Amino acid sequence: MENLPASSGSLVLLEETKKNPFIKSNGIEYVSLAAANGSVPSVVVTNFGDGPDKKGGVVPGVGPGYQERETWTRQMDFIMSCVGFAVGLGNVWRFPYLCYKNGGGVFLIPYLLIVFVGGIPIFFMEISLGQFMKAGGINAWNIAPLFKGLGYASMVIVFFCNTYYIMVLAWGLYYLVKSFSSTLPWSTCDNEWNTPSCVETFQHQDCKNSSLTNITITGNMTCAQLANASSPIVEFWENKVLDISSGLDEPGRLNWEILLCLMAVWVIVYFCVWKGVKSTGKVVYITATFPYLVLIILLVRGVTLPGAYDGIMYYISPDWSKLSQAQVWVDAGTQVFFSYAIGLGALTALGSYNRFNNDCHKDAFILAFINSGTSFFAGFVVFSILGFMAAEQGVEISQVAVSGPGLAFIAYPKAVTLLPVSPLWAALFFIMLLLLGLGSQFVGVEGFVAGILDLFPGHYQYRYKREIAVVICCLLCFIIDISMVTQGGMYVFQLFDYYSASGMTLLWQAFWECVVVAWVYGADRFMDDIARMIGYRPFFWVKWCWLFVTPCVCMGIFLFHLITYKRLTYNNVYVYPWWGEVIGWFLALSSMLCIPLTFIYKLFRAKGSFAERWSYLTTPVWGAHHLEYMATPLAPGIDDDRVVISETVM
Repeated sequence: MENLPASSGSLVLLEETKKNPFIKSNGIEYVSLAAANGSVPSVVVTNFGDGPDKKGGVVPGVGPGYQERETWTRQMDFIMSCVGFAVGLGNVWRFPYLCYKNGGGVFLIPYLLIVFVGGIPIFFMEISLGQFMKAGGINAWNIAPLFKGLGYASMVIVFFCNTYYIMVLAWGLYYLVKSFSSTLPWSTCDNEWNTPSCVETFQHQDCKNSSLTNITITGNMTCAQLANASSPIVEFWENKVLDISSGLDEPGRLNWEILLCLMAVWVIVYFCVWKGVKSTGKVVYITATFPYLVLIILLVRGVTLPGAYDGIMYYISPDWSKLSQAQVWVDAGTQVFFSYAIGLGALTALGSYNRFNNDCHKDAFILAFINSGTSFFAGFVVFSILGFMAAEQGVEISQVAVSGPGLAFIAYPKAVTLLPVSPLWAALFFIMLLLLGLGSQFVGVEGFVAGILDLFPGHYQYRYKREIAVVICCLLCFIIDISMVTQGGMYVFQLFDYYSASGMTLLWQAFWECVVVAWVYGADRFMDDIARMIGYRPFFWVKWCWLFVTPCVCMGIFLFHLITYKRLTYNNVYVYPWWGEVIGWFLALSSMLCIPLTFIYKLFRAKGSFAERWSYLTTPVWGAHHLEYMATPLAPGIDDDRVVISETVM
């Protein structure tokens, strides 16, 4: 068997019988797939000449200037990166709230059910797809080029997510800086941003026991006036941190302190991402593990506080009647898809840096256990503190249990003011908040940059391409973020949060991912590909989830969201104007429409009958690494008599 020619761009069609089990490419042997029934297999190879290998030598058959994809220094880097990305703020501030709201321990039933029929199957699909295709969120969909809009959609979603998510880190950094003082600035009412209605201690119990509303309870305030009073922590958040205006149509002035914090966080993100997975894989060891240490410290402190037991019981006490409510199941599904970071393309990018034969099946289950376990564990930490807070204020736990930024920047800072050595506990909490957010932000930026860089062919490689791409990404996001550090910035932030990377966009993305992999490419075919990588077949139920269960779950929750859609409000008081909602829907549709528009564009650009166009555009475009691995025989009894392999050409 003679060697393949190394001419640039030549297309070589090889027909080999079972008598010639090896195909050589300039000295490199690849096992041919001889059909079990004796038919003649064929391999189509697009040859691009010679390129450097990992050690700086020459790899025959690879394009000039082609750089092999980076791989993790060790597999634990991948695990830690996935933990840092998927385990984020939503696990700490959203899951505990949803759990108590939807029946306590009963909420675990729909949650775990959707984890097994929706979360794990798609989580595993995205990681294994990236590992198999050795490409980021866009080029991974060369597995079915007609649906490459999925890749573009994921890049739009993760770009928006990177843009607004970092604002939480900027606020967290600001609170952390303010924590290094003997008296926490949000614990008193004698600051310049406080109003006359500010009250440090609310004595609602005395008002409940009094039949007269004009009795003076606190200072010069009566019970009637106390009902309209505000706490120093709320005023610090709204008057100092946000300096919030009356609406979206009043952007107001910039908050320079928050702007500086935002710049500092973006600089940290840049220098942790600019060198690729070799640097990111090291940083996540800190951002992924240290928050667990802080959570344990906070739990030990929390359970020793008065009222902690009541808070924990409030968190886990089952209310079986909740299972009959559709909203409980929708909340469970939305939380699973959001906390597992599905549909963002970042998991695909992380998987693409794995060794081809890495056991991604086992990794997916380990990561799912860590993710859901962290959510449940964080609930004990949060509600032990909230129970103490409710006991100190003499109110019901439901009055202090909140979700989202309200928990991070109002409820918990209020709780630490009631603790001895409050600056220490405040600093610990906001360090944990920062590290949780940074772990997600690092990988989100990495996933976006990896997807964009994959669009450039090998001969566009040059020394500082990655560094330039990262700085452009950070600058674009920072410019958009400036609108969120104005007085009307919170309204802009909520628009991004509610529409751009919301449950609807993620569910739409997950639905089409299942359809493309399971029905267009083929579930059995993809299971064969995974078997080539990991050496055994995944659980059979994963395939059935891809085919039937997961798409139905995604579309069902998606339709429920549409049917029960409500206009966006802030604090249940301010209703967004119609043009604000138009902007929000533009953010949502900018990603959702990528899929059908790309489908229509590619279909109309192709030539031939519809059947010919469909066949051509759903034929996978393989990468150079598939020459070796896809020609590995499958387990006995599996027929694979033809493999078409070609180098990706953009």
